[in-house]
Amino acid sequence: MSQKSKVIQLYKTLLYMGHDYPKGYEYFRTRLRRAFNKNKEERNPEKIDKMIEHGNYVIKELEALYMLRKYRTLKNRYG
Repeated sequence: MSQKSKVIQLYKTLLYMGHDYPKGYEYFRTRLRRAFNKNKEERNPEKIDKMIEHGNYVIKELEALYMLRKYRTLKNRYG
């Protein structure tokens, strides 16, 4: 898989995950766009790989955030 397709897939995944972001989708989308636009001129493959790894880390953190929010909601509802 090429780096370009990895970056596009990362962007789409993060954009999809932003629908459940606590501060709202628009807030998440503007920050995501800003982050990707800031680094769009990068051509060093090693730096790009490092940024993709960081993006995957952010995905895992968002998943943990959503799971925690779901857990707290269920705990308040039934606990």
